[in-house]
Amino acid sequence: MNKYIKLVFITFFLLSINTKGFSHNHFPITTESKLLIERGKIAYQNNCVSCHMVDLSGAEDWKDFDEDGHRKAPPLNGTGHTWHHDDETLHAIIKYGLAKLVKNYEGKMMGFEDNLSDKDIDGVLAYIKSFWPEDKYEYQISLNK
Repeated sequence: MNKYIKLVFITFFLLSINTKGFSHNHFPITTESKLLIERGKIAYQNNCVSCHMVDLSGAEDWKDFDEDGHRKAPPLNGTGHTWHHDDETLHAIIKYGLAKLVKNYEGKMMGFEDNLSDKDIDGVLAYIKSFWPEDKYEYQISLNK
């Protein structure tokens, strides 16, 4: 009987653990932490500005192709489509690049897993979100629930 009670207790304990606490899911990424936004600003300036511009406006005529036949960098300031995606997707795009995620991808977003930690990527996302209008920010946050 003692073994049975231990087994029931262990089973109950394991089932009652909130597995989110042990997962790597750190979403949604919000704009609540000014420190995270500042960290993201630095990472953005060091890694993203050359394509997405200082003001996050993206390349001019971003829906067109560049001279190499690649898609241009979209705006990240809320005027493009970034806010249509959940945080897990955005994080993966920054980390691994669209070339690894989308078959026949025709762009230059190759990913920054060698340059940015997960925390840096979270910061970049918080920084980007800090530019979005409230309605787009709230909509995007709701995608993460």
